[in-house]
Amino acid sequence: MPTTDSDHEKEGPSPIVQHLNDASTSDIDADDLPKGYFTRPAFIGTMVAAGLALAGGGGTFALVAPLLGIINNDIGPDPNYLWIALVYTLTLAIGQVLVGRLSDLFGRRWFFVLGSALALVGTIVSAAATTVPILIGGSVLVGFAAAPQLSYTFVIGELIPFKYRFLAMAYVYTWVTAISGFAPAIAYALVQHTKHTWRSCYYVMISINAASTLCWYFFYFPPTFDEKYKHKKTKREVIQNFDFIGLILLVGGLLIFLMGISWGGSYYPWKSVHVITTIVVGFVTLIVFVLYEALVPLKEPLVPMYLFTNIPWVATMLVVALGASIYYAFAIVWPTMVFSIYTNELTYGSLLCCVAGTGTNAGQLVSGSLCRRIGKQRTQLIVMTISMGAFLGACACATPYNKSTVIACLFIGTFSMGYMDTVGLTITGIAIRDQAEIGTAVGLAGSMRSTISTVASTIYTTILTNRLQKTIPQEVPAKLIAAGLPASSVESFLSAVAIGTPAAFAKVQGLTATIEATGIAAYKVASAHAYQTVFYSTIAFSGVAIILTFFTPNVDDRMTNSVPVTLLHKEETDEEK
Repeated sequence: MPTTDSDHEKEGPSPIVQHLNDASTSDIDADDLPKGYFTRPAFIGTMVAAGLALAGGGGTFALVAPLLGIINNDIGPDPNYLWIALVYTLTLAIGQVLVGRLSDLFGRRWFFVLGSALALVGTIVSAAATTVPILIGGSVLVGFAAAPQLSYTFVIGELIPFKYRFLAMAYVYTWVTAISGFAPAIAYALVQHTKHTWRSCYYVMISINAASTLCWYFFYFPPTFDEKYKHKKTKREVIQNFDFIGLILLVGGLLIFLMGISWGGSYYPWKSVHVITTIVVGFVTLIVFVLYEALVPLKEPLVPMYLFTNIPWVATMLVVALGASIYYAFAIVWPTMVFSIYTNELTYGSLLCCVAGTGTNAGQLVSGSLCRRIGKQRTQLIVMTISMGAFLGACACATPYNKSTVIACLFIGTFSMGYMDTVGLTITGIAIRDQAEIGTAVGLAGSMRSTISTVASTIYTTILTNRLQKTIPQEVPAKLIAAGLPASSVESFLSAVAIGTPAAFAKVQGLTATIEATGIAAYKVASAHAYQTVFYSTIAFSGVAIILTFFTPNVDDRMTNSVPVTLLHKEETDEEK
């Protein structure tokens, strides 16, 4: 049904958009679209908006995560500074399932316009923060805003022919090649060479989010609410039938559960009442949510449970989540390993920190370009997941003296992860029975991705912390004393190593250059032993993912020329009639 000018006066400025069909129920063959459709401003502007949004949504976390210690030293110290990064994945997990489902029900436009606008506000608040709590508050806004920003999979997917969806993913990832791949180097360079140091990271994101907001606002006009339902439903009806109880159960349960996971081992001991209570209450609430969604007849369920009867889709969703959990974990763990074991030099160290990001981004670009040509997506997922598990597990060979070997294994492992992530994430939007629910399906996959990433990050950091508390006391003091350092100076030496400045070492009584070199070497070896355990632990996640890949689908038969949703200028369409 064509829309009138007055319809779109409520939606935003021109260009006015007309949809050839009910985009929520019918596909259109790309050959039937007007000539030059894919080069029109509305389409190109939307593609640019999606790329900028991904850069804004993912770039903030990528740039800030390596700088948490520097930020805490500047506006802290505050024991809660780790929440600057933790609230990002926590709020993202909650937001993605909501954005996917709600935009399926009510239309997408304003979720994406306001999402980038919220990111703009969040980065402004963060850039101006004078205390850690204020910065955490800004990160909450950035995390919620990242939900629509990182929903590029279904926004782009529904606008182009099925056969080009993998290639479209590669296009989107080109927008984050610099920020995602080289984030640590960029972040440390901004700290070293700009007046505003770490705040410059947020200034970069402010400009990106502003540009993204403008592009969404002026170019993105997907089907409106009336076009989706052809006036068969009103907004009041959908709101009245909406699953508000499910919303409360899901958001509350997920929030409480992830807070408990994040608290454990960092703010409170795992055995503390705070941790146990929040984890148990959150988990039980999520179980109640699942039972409620499955057993109560709902007209507009928050999560249509029949999606989970699609085993290939479920398997793909879990494979993607397990793979992504490794990226988010190593975005935090790998930089600390670099500066603990391999170097104290900031510029060189920041470049080493880029290995995981560049490997992941390279895999994403290659898979998007080649996946359809190679075909047999299940086989691709199996091979790449095995490669990911093997090479990341092989990083457990790490010592202070085999840096090149570790870097090679890490790059190949993260490349494999990036490859399988793009293939799997794209399939979550293809391997569903009804493209009208692509937002819900991909939103669920994204939420699961963020949830498992939060859990995995906590597991990895807890393992690392616990192992460092054992390996360093067990290995370093004996080497120091054997080298001639008085036993009374061991504790001050360990504190000096953590600080890493000449002034700190000068305060250690009885320390000589030879003893210092011996102690630092012993400290690096002990730290390497702790990091080895972290790499070993990735095998458990990879093993589960490998098993699940055998249940994922091939989608070669779906690589058609159909386009689920169109964006057409009304005035241009009228000329062609």
